[in-house]
Amino acid sequence: MVSKTGIERFQMVKKRHEKTFEKAVQEKKADAQIIPLCRFLNQQPFFFTASSCSGRIVVLRLDAQETKREAAFFYKKHEKTNAKIVWNKINEKTTDILWFKQEPFILHLGTNSLENANRVLVCARKAGIKRAGIIVAKTGKFLIELIGTHGMAIPVKKNNIILVEKDFFVFLVKQANKKLEINFERLKKFEKIVKKELRNQQ
Repeated sequence: MVSKTGIERFQMVKKRHEKTFEKAVQEKKADAQIIPLCRFLNQQPFFFTASSCSGRIVVLRLDAQETKREAAFFYKKHEKTNAKIVWNKINEKTTDILWFKQEPFILHLGTNSLENANRVLVCARKAGIKRAGIIVAKTGKFLIELIGTHGMAIPVKKNNIILVEKDFFVFLVKQANKKLEINFERLKKFEKIVKKELRNQQ
């Protein structure tokens, strides 16, 4: 049983995250692939979504110590990409280390109780999501993190020297696109299960 204070705290946090999400949608900063899932969860009385990403293909810029630069993303796209476009991008002059990466989805879902948190984890297992767990457990607030397992990363440039042949890079982009598509399919499967299992849960 959640206390009155816990319920009030949850409602306050939920409203704040819903406002942040809707602002991101209006400013076109929210990933299109993830909007239907986030919107559905935010419409449920005892769930909300926090910072989440549907998965993406990026070229990440690192400095000599291999830490992120202030403008870390040399290239970023939340959908399948074109090898020629990315190849031209990494050919731009830079002394930074560039990594080509395909990153999986990451979801942060909030709820009011351990019971509801476990319902989310059951949905994740049914969708084949292996990396899922509760990362915050407080009275009236439970935060669940789900991370996809389809990803890849390879350094492609250092000291303004490209480290891979163009044909190999084209192959990398094809693989990244395939993995991203699988990632989106897993996300859609989770969305379908969630809409069936979590609708109007108390």
